[in-house]
Formats: sequence, C-alpha cells, structure tokens
Amino acid sequence: MRWPGLALALVLIAGAGSAVSSDSVSRPKPRAAAVRVVLPVEAVPTRPNARPGEIFARLAETSPGVPAQATGSGLERSLRPAPRPSGRLVTLASAGPRSQPSGVLTPRRGAVCGDPAIAGEMIAPIAGRIAGCGVDRPVRVRAVDGVALSQPVTVDCETARALRSWVSNGIKPAVGRLGGGVASLRVFAHYVCRPRNNQKGAKISEHGRGHAVDIGAVTLRNGRSLSVLDGWKDPSQGGVLKQIHHAACGPFGTVLGPGADRFHQDHIHVDTARYRSGAYCR
Repeated sequence: MRWPGLALALVLIAGAGSAVSSDSVSRPKPRAAAVRVVLPVEAVPTRPNARPGEIFARLAETSPGVPAQATGSGLERSLRPAPRPSGRLVTLASAGPRSQPSGVLTPRRGAVCGDPAIAGEMIAPIAGRIAGCGVDRPVRVRAVDGVALSQPVTVDCETARALRSWVSNGIKPAVGRLGGGVASLRVFAHYVCRPRNNQKGAKISEHGRGHAVDIGAVTLRNGRSLSVLDGWKDPSQGGVLKQIHHAACGPFGTVLGPGADRFHQDHIHVDTARYRSGAYCR
C-alpha cells in the first residue's frame, strides 16, 4: 500500500514548515550605531583666532539641538537627540530681585548734597553785590525728609544737611502725631545779600552767605499751623515750638527765637556759623 509512504512524506513536510515558522519569528532589530558627523574646524565659520568655546557656539548655531565634542581632527557632532532639560523651571519671579550691594546708596531723583532725603537741584554760583555776600556752590532745596518748604530755599550744602537733621531729629519728634504730623515748613527768609537784621553798618548776615534760613511756622497735615508769632506763648502750642527751637541747637551754630531780641518775634532763625564757645542759642 502507498499510505505509509504518503504519511511519511506528510510528516517530513510538516517538520520543514515548523522549522521555517520558528526561524521567521520577529526579533528586535539591533540598534543602529550612533552616526557621527565630523566637521573639520576649518569648516566652521568663525572669526580668526577664535577660542574653542566660540567655535562650539558657532557650530551650535549651524546645527541646533546637536551636541558637539572636540576631537583631534576637528569638531565631532553626535546625531543622538540632546538630553531633555530637567522639569525644574527657574523664572525671574522665583529667582527674586537682585540684591543691592552693601554700602551702595542709590539717591532719589532730584536729591542733592549726597543725601537722598534732600530734594532740590544744584544752581549756578551766586556772586554777591557787596563784599562778603555770595555762595560758591549753592543748592535750591524744595523739601527735606518728605517735609515740603513753602518756598525753595537757596543755601549751601552744609546748611541743607543741617536743615535735614533738624527736621528729622528735632521737628518731627517734637510734633509727633499732633495734627497728623508735619506737612510743611513756612519759610520767611533764606539767601539775601544784606546786613544783620537789615541794620545799616552791621556785619553781613549769614543769609548773605547761604548759611541761614528763617522758619515762621510749622504746618500740620490736618491744615493747622503752629505759628511762632501766635503760638510761642500759647499753652497748647508753646511747648512744641520751644522743643523745636531747642532741637536746632546742635545741627546749627546759631539759633534765635522770640526770646533773643525784637527782630525774631515771629520766626526762628537758624544758621551754620560756628563759634569758639559753641552754639549760640537764644
């Protein structure tokens, strides 16, 4: 019979089919080797005598996203993807503002005499019309330590700084919270070329040298005014005005008020003249 031979043939054919199917099972293909593109240094457009860091930067511009490596023959670039940046983001807001170097003072706009609390401007030198008058380096001051002046005062920087000290350490503490605090000062006089107390034949006043300011009243934020003329002997104002007068002795060399003479009944005169015996306060 032919059946046994036919059966044997079928078995052989099946075995062969099994062998073929086992060999045809899909397997992962081997990873392709990293492709490297080697560019000679001469091929990278740079300026003459460029440093390696500059060459890397130029090459990064021509092929962004591909890291560069230095080789003996030039610049070798790998075509592997550049590593993904970390998920941490640093923004300007998270980094915070840049700190100001210690010891560096940034003056406010319009500040003069090296003090950001003195608002004003430098002006041209003032030549006196008579001997003894004039200011070599005058400034025009509009406000000190946030306190406005009823009119800009022309003085030198020494006097401007003394006025600032008086306002900050004397006038403001004396007034305190009364009427909401100090708003402005009423200026009666500043630079003027004249003799003392306008008396003929007297010495040149410190006003004529840019060393003096006359203050007639302190205006509070609620609109109330502490007037030297009306308030010096007033029980509610006199104490504050006398504290203000006393606080000027130190920053200024001369302080004159209603107790000095008949010429100072309505204002407090302050100037930066110095005496061997110390400050003159009346």
